[in-house]
Amino acid sequence: MGWVRVQGLGKAFKQYPTRWARLAEWLMPWRGARHQLRWALRDVSFDVQPGEAIGLIGANGAGKSTLLKLITGTSIPSTGRISFEGRVAALLELGMGFHPDFTGRQNALMAGQLLGLAVHEVEQLLPDIVAFSEIGAAIDQPVRTYSSGMQMRLAFSVATARRPDILIVDEALSVGDAYFQHKSFERIREFRRQGTTLLIVSHDRYAIQSICDRALLLHQGDLLMQGSPEAVLDYYNALMADRDGQSIRQQVLETGHVQTISGTAEASILAVRMFDDKGATSEVFEVGEPMSLEVDIGVNADLERLDLGFLLKDRFGLAMYGINTHRLEQTVLAPKVGDRFTFRFDFPMLLGPGNYSLSLSLTKADSHLDGNYEWRDYAAILHVHNRQHEQFVGNTWLNAKASVMRGGVV
Repeated sequence: MGWVRVQGLGKAFKQYPTRWARLAEWLMPWRGARHQLRWALRDVSFDVQPGEAIGLIGANGAGKSTLLKLITGTSIPSTGRISFEGRVAALLELGMGFHPDFTGRQNALMAGQLLGLAVHEVEQLLPDIVAFSEIGAAIDQPVRTYSSGMQMRLAFSVATARRPDILIVDEALSVGDAYFQHKSFERIREFRRQGTTLLIVSHDRYAIQSICDRALLLHQGDLLMQGSPEAVLDYYNALMADRDGQSIRQQVLETGHVQTISGTAEASILAVRMFDDKGATSEVFEVGEPMSLEVDIGVNADLERLDLGFLLKDRFGLAMYGINTHRLEQTVLAPKVGDRFTFRFDFPMLLGPGNYSLSLSLTKADSHLDGNYEWRDYAAILHVHNRQHEQFVGNTWLNAKASVMRGGVV
């Protein structure tokens, strides 16, 4: 198994006011520098343990791709050092470097050699590469006749033909059809089960939470936060909201969960209550049982509009169901400072047995990205039991009915 250590890593790019300034600096170095440095990364340090999976998240331009290029050696750091052990496979820009006039087979041979494989090793792996990519006879056609999806399939199949000690993925699977994305992620999961160390950049929350042990948040070139995927993703979610006057804070609850609260505080969540089908407050519900959610809200400033949404997440932090008053056409218009409201949602508990968390969002409209008054993760914890229904598998109870027709006759 491989490991990675990053210490004080920084990457700066030279910026010149004009193209002539670049030429003048090159011709007359004794006249001093004519550029300014733009730091894409600053003083980034972290370790990736053998067999660990790390998710890198952050907005576009945060430095994620730059960091991976430094780790893979395709770019040279300005400061700091990187050390690692094990064979590395990188999926940075799939298909880049393919020669359009060479066939898929010829490009696969060349790409395999660039990954450090001998020609005879690539030739032995070619049947598996063709089978996994599912491009069939096109393997002997020029790559210029391939669609971008076919090139991505072939490039991914070559890069993962042999399990690496360290696998680095930079949004490489965000293109292509849903079937091959699923197939590719399953191969990555299989590598993880076999001990491959993984660094992955993705904007897909499900991918990060389902694959990774830990997440790193990059923001404007700095390593802003690292920790459990759910806590880091919750913080990132708050960071991406409307930033005017917004604050973000996190605290560890008695349950050990990290609660993230963010927003402008122009409206606040005052109390949260859950009721069972008998009207009693409860945190424990039976599968299929009707339940009600009530949330008391205080308005701290004159607002144009006010919406409340809730999101139920499973114990892994994956979204089970979410809705808000905007989509249910129950928006509060023009609330005034000092107003108090109680929002109520009624629904049957159709989730499977397990522990779930409730996130609440007070917003200006449909999304907290448009105006976030308060977003509160882990606003409540609830437990679902199954004592009255058939035993089923999964996170959703569909109350399926079965019938059998002899001979196919109704």
